[in-house]
Amino acid sequence: MRVLLYKCALATGAMLLAGGCATVDARRDYAHTAQEVERATGHTPLPRDAEAGVEEAVRALHADGLTADEAVTLALLNNPTARAALLQVGMARADVVQAGLWSNPTLGLSFRLPEGGGLSNIEAGLAQNIADLWMIPPRRRAAQRDLRRTVLETAQTLVGLAVDTKVAYFNAVAADDALAIARDNATLTRQLERVTNARLEAGTIGALDVNLAKGQALRADADVRTARLAAASARRTLATLLGMTGPADALELVDPLPAPREAALPVEHFEAVALAARLDARAARHAVRAAAERVKLEHARVFQNVELGVELERGDRRGQPGRKVLADTARASVANGGLTAPDVQSRGQRRFEDSQRIDAIFGPSLSVTLPLFDQNQAQIAKARMAWRQSAAALDGLERSIVQETREAADRLATAWEVAGLYEREILPQARDTLDLSESTYEGGQTTILNVIDAQRSLLELRRAQLAALQNAANAIAELERVTARPLGTLLGERPATQRRSDAATEGTADTDGAVDKEGAADGAEN
Repeated sequence: MRVLLYKCALATGAMLLAGGCATVDARRDYAHTAQEVERATGHTPLPRDAEAGVEEAVRALHADGLTADEAVTLALLNNPTARAALLQVGMARADVVQAGLWSNPTLGLSFRLPEGGGLSNIEAGLAQNIADLWMIPPRRRAAQRDLRRTVLETAQTLVGLAVDTKVAYFNAVAADDALAIARDNATLTRQLERVTNARLEAGTIGALDVNLAKGQALRADADVRTARLAAASARRTLATLLGMTGPADALELVDPLPAPREAALPVEHFEAVALAARLDARAARHAVRAAAERVKLEHARVFQNVELGVELERGDRRGQPGRKVLADTARASVANGGLTAPDVQSRGQRRFEDSQRIDAIFGPSLSVTLPLFDQNQAQIAKARMAWRQSAAALDGLERSIVQETREAADRLATAWEVAGLYEREILPQARDTLDLSESTYEGGQTTILNVIDAQRSLLELRRAQLAALQNAANAIAELERVTARPLGTLLGERPATQRRSDAATEGTADTDGAVDKEGAADGAEN
């Protein structure tokens, strides 16, 4: 009896120990997420040096000014949203671990005491639901697909943060340039005001010209103040994405707005890259595969309660009454006509009687929930519909990716063309017109209205050129978002960084593979 109870306890302890060994280690998943982000943006959300903390990395990025690439790296390292998004990956890894765990065994014990004393009736049972044998594989495969989908969705969130940061960086640069244009215009209007004052003293013009020039100068000063507020707001938007709490004015932005290019954009190549590399599309494909695995899981749940175990039962036994030796001796003596000892069983006789008695029953048990009325048909049908729904969503996403890529490429090409036109033809002509009007006004050959019109036209054209450059920078970021690849990688170039403080360029090796390599990596990812 004790041996049987010991075996039951040992089996229970072994099951509990095996189930308690599961741990959640998402470090590989975090590294995989970082690789996806680096492939899509050229930047990683984790410090390259494992021994260097985030604070040291942030301080290093702030040193010697901040480029656009450094701003993206800083946002991925320091933005709380990025850190919170990464935790989704750890939660998905926990779901994978949970999906591979067996259900807990069931241990039943019953003690019933007989009336009048004696040995109690004991029943014990240990059962395990063996339906996990055919339910764990599809459940675990679905959880693994969900993990891969979560990794890609998290990477997509971080890519979105990187794109938003790059847009905010160049918006801040454009706002600074707009402030510089407003200050240049204020300088021009002050110069015109000084010229009119000098001509008024010389008696060649009247007070009207002076008032007109002064009005232009005052409006230019108001524009400077408005532009300063816009620049400060743009910097604060950038500082928020960078996770900064200090003053945004302390940011030293050293990259200029990207210069326009005249190269033709290979739109069809962009479409192929986007369809293969877009993180949301790859996540949607994993969602389809996870839905397919859940269809298999619902089929497996037709028999979801099949318990196999062992049971033990020991019958009750009434306690033997105490023996009265003197009374038994008297009865035996009377019966035999003389003093006679009572009958006493030998040890062998008692052992033989004990061997004939059944103390306990031990054996296997099986419990099955028969699927007579509920065969899980509704859940199977629901899972199939969810699978078809995810497939339709993937189809719609892939179609929209093609149009988004064409739109982004068209916007970029148009912005480059407009910015180049302003730089080559429109602005030089406007500057020549202003120089000519100023020289003729100083010589008394034209009115001040022509000079004011020329100044206003140059101001508007400079602002328009700046808007075209800003649109081009934003179009680059949008193209990188819809294709999940940096522009240099899309064009087969080595990435370069031009600082506004000097004309130096600094190249880094292109570590990204071709589109076919990315497709192969998608199938082999963990």
